[in-house]
Amino acid sequence: MHSQRTMLIWMTLPALLFYLALLAVPLLSIFLLSFETEAGPGLDSYRQVFSDPYFLTIFLRTLGLSLLVTAIALVLGTGEALVLSRMSPSWQGIFLVVILGPLLISVIVRTLGWAILFGGNGPLSVAAQWLHLSDGPISLMYSMTGLIAALVHVSVPFVVISVWVSLQGINPDVERAGASLGANGFTIFRRLVLPRILPGILSASLVVFSLAATAFATPAIIGGRRLKVVATAIYDEFLSMLNWPLGAALAVVLLLVNVGLFSLFNRVLNRSRRRATTSLSRPEGQPT
Repeated sequence: MHSQRTMLIWMTLPALLFYLALLAVPLLSIFLLSFETEAGPGLDSYRQVFSDPYFLTIFLRTLGLSLLVTAIALVLGTGEALVLSRMSPSWQGIFLVVILGPLLISVIVRTLGWAILFGGNGPLSVAAQWLHLSDGPISLMYSMTGLIAALVHVSVPFVVISVWVSLQGINPDVERAGASLGANGFTIFRRLVLPRILPGILSASLVVFSLAATAFATPAIIGGRRLKVVATAIYDEFLSMLNWPLGAALAVVLLLVNVGLFSLFNRVLNRSRRRATTSLSRPEGQPT
């Protein structure tokens, strides 16, 4: 037993050292940097983050943006996954390539493509004028609508893959049995399908939220200076203002907020999943 444990430790040691070198050490460096002041270690940077309305606005904007992107991506991605799961294997392969397309393109190239599309002389503006929907050029650049659309575009594939994998574990006979007992499509989805795909929805929502909350290239190009988020504010503090402690404090606060929301979200969804599973296993008519 002791030799097996020693062997496991030695087997995991390279991965642990790799993790420490690439993640733990930089995070610790950022954390220590956030306490630096001219007079020595202190909390000046954190006081500025929590007392300045400018940073409060940026954090609230980032939170709202992340929640909206997550909600829209979950709705679109779950619907696409349901359709994909009912396709024949040959069509599934084709549509999987189409769905994963955004992930095969560089984030800069993809975002610049959205910038061209959203510009005042872009295809959307030209089409709106041709259809007499607008009297002049319209632009979605530097707007929340354009920023949400660009982030949802790259987030949906993560939802589709996660939910689609969960759907593979559902026996089609379960849905047919529910239909034979008189259940409509919505009831079958709510009572039989949704409890089984909740783990996939949970993992997808966490991934999408973290990607939206920490995105930099897309908000920097589509949002510009008008719609700053925390990631672009951190960049400005580090490279434009050269205020490294303040930039580090913003990064630490963003990390802590993400971790806190992840824990809360995970607990709520796990509780909902247990209730749904209990409801699924309870015979019809049995009191709760």
